[in-house]
Amino acid sequence: MADTRLISYTAQLELRTKDVGQVLGKARELTTASGGYVGGEVVSGGGPDEFGQLTLKIPSTAYQQTLEQLAALGEVLTRKSQADDLTQQVADVASRVQTQQASVDRVRALMAQAKSLSDITSLEGELSRREADLESLQKQQKELSARTSYSTVTLDVRREAVAPTPKPKPEGKGFGDSVGSALGGGWHVLVAIGSALVVALAAVAPFLLVLGVPAALLYRYWRRTRPQPFRPGEPGEPEEPTGPGE
Repeated sequence: MADTRLISYTAQLELRTKDVGQVLGKARELTTASGGYVGGEVVSGGGPDEFGQLTLKIPSTAYQQTLEQLAALGEVLTRKSQADDLTQQVADVASRVQTQQASVDRVRALMAQAKSLSDITSLEGELSRREADLESLQKQQKELSARTSYSTVTLDVRREAVAPTPKPKPEGKGFGDSVGSALGGGWHVLVAIGSALVVALAAVAPFLLVLGVPAALLYRYWRRTRPQPFRPGEPGEPEEPTGPGE
């Protein structure tokens, strides 16, 4: 026995992928191939924040197969699906449409038989009201038919974050490498100290030239003018008297 249930399917599918544009393109192709169409599209951001959303209308007969194909396009982050049985609601609306159509037909028949202007005017108002109710019911009937004929899949696609490139670990050094590194480091320290001393001497050299010459002259003058200490036995100096018998 054929299944006569009228089911409305809706699904929300969130995927993560390295290429958002490619996944969106493949989703459009799958939807068209199933006999459906794209009802809405939003694409925003760029680089790591790129995001796309498609509202897909898929024939209910191909809903399950197409949903599986869409889920295979990337890493599934979220997947929600819902099925609403609209069989009774469709039947009720169809019955009301039929009843309302019969009511409109009766009023039209009465208008054709009306003789007075007042009766025609009254029947015209009643006919307008019933026709408006009929149009509203027919609209509901079309919406229910669309919901049961086409299922809705909201597809969100996000860009996959790129992992940072790991830094290479330094290789272990042997004894010779360690000694070489130590000598190299000591030589750099010695060169740095020598450079600092040269810079310091260059900085004080002008002061030494300016102050050194006067200081040398003063020192020579001081040497010449200072009294000489007594030294026994030196020529020109008186000898001490000696006692008798010496």
